[in-house]
Amino acid sequence: MSIRQMFPGSIVKPGFNPLATPTVTYTYYLNSWGANSSGQLGLGNTTPVSSPNQVGSLTDWSYITTGAGYHSHSIKTDGTLWSWGQNNNGQLGLGNTTYRSSPNQVGSLTYWLYVSGGYFHSLATKTDGTLWSWGLNSSSGQLGLGNMVDYSSPKQIGSLTTWSYAIGGGYFSMAVKTDGTLWSWGQNNNGQLGLGNTTPYSSPKQIGALTNWLTVSAGVYFAIAVKTNGTLWSWGSNNGFQLGQSTVYTANRSSPVQVGALTNWLSTACGLYHAVAVKTDGTLWSWGTSSFGVLGLGNTTNYSSPKQIGALTIWSKVECGAYTISAIKTDGTLWSWGLNGDGQLGLGNTTNRSSPNQVGSSTTWFSVASGNNFSIALQY
Repeated sequence: MSIRQMFPGSIVKPGFNPLATPTVTYTYYLNSWGANSSGQLGLGNTTPVSSPNQVGSLTDWSYITTGAGYHSHSIKTDGTLWSWGQNNNGQLGLGNTTYRSSPNQVGSLTYWLYVSGGYFHSLATKTDGTLWSWGLNSSSGQLGLGNMVDYSSPKQIGSLTTWSYAIGGGYFSMAVKTDGTLWSWGQNNNGQLGLGNTTPYSSPKQIGALTNWLTVSAGVYFAIAVKTNGTLWSWGSNNGFQLGQSTVYTANRSSPVQVGALTNWLSTACGLYHAVAVKTDGTLWSWGTSSFGVLGLGNTTNYSSPKQIGALTIWSKVECGAYTISAIKTDGTLWSWGLNGDGQLGLGNTTNRSSPNQVGSSTTWFSVASGNNFSIALQY
C-alpha cells in the first residue's frame, strides 16, 4: 500500500532515492510468498506459499512493485517491463484481461524506469520522462487520461517529459515531476488528492505550488509524503488515525498537513489503515490502526501519532501490505509483522506477529513490495 487490495500502492521505494535501482555489481533474484489465488506470486501456479520462493531462474530483475489487489510488476536491468497476477481490468498492460501466473513482458520497449500499481490500475514512467497508465479507469478517472475509459495496454498521460515517478492509490494516482512539484488525480471522496476539496479529477492537478516534494506513498484513501527538508505530511481519510495527526485531529484532511515538527523523515509506506516511516537516523516508526499487531509495537493498540518500533537505528527500507509491514535493515536482513493468515509474512507459518520477526537468515535482501496478503522481493 503500498495498500493493495483495498489499499493500494504505496510503492516500493529503494532507500532515499525513489528512483534508485540496484547497482550492476550484483545479480538480483526475484522471490515471492503469501496468497496466490490470482497467480500474483509469479510461480506458474496458484498455490500459496508461506516462505520465500524464487520466481524462475533469471537474475536480471531491477525494480519491483505490487498493486493494491493481486498483481505485480517488475522492471529488468535491460529496461523491459514485466507483469503477472490478476488482470480483470487489464491492469497487467498486456492488451487483454487474462490472468497470468508467471511474468509476461509488457510490449517490447526497453526504457521503462519506474512502475507502480494501484487497486486495479498501474502507472509507469519511461527514461524519457513520459508518464503512462493502464487498467481500471471507469470508476474514478484514475488513469489521468481525461476520460473514464478502461485500457488494457499503456497509454501516455499528456505529452510532458518532466515526470519523475508516479504511484497508485486505491482509485487515485499521484506523481512527482522532476521540478519537485506534486500532482494527483482520480477518486477524491476523502480528500485524498490533497487539492483542498473532494472533487474527482480525470487528469493531473497540481497540489499547491511547492517544488520541494521528495517522496510520496498512497493508501486506499490517504497519502503520506516527505519534503526535501525532511518534514512529513499527510492528507485524505483519517478514520483509522492513519494520518498521524494526533487524537485532536481525527477528521479527514483534503490538503497536506504536517505531521509533528521534525525534519528528519526519510521515506514512508501506507497500508490499509496504518502507515510506517524511516528517519534519517535509521529508526523505524508507525501509527494508525494496529489490527493484528501490524504497527509492530508488541500490541494491538491504535496510535494516532508516530511511535518508534524498538530502539534500533539500522532500518533502511520499508513497505506496507493491507495489514502487514516488511522492512529491510542495513545488514541486508528482511523482517515482517502483522497479519499472517496466508503466510504473507514469509515466516513459514500462518501465525500473526505484533513485533518484527526475521524472514529466514539471508543478509542479501535488497527491496520488498507487498500487495493484498502477498509479497515479492529482490535478493542478490
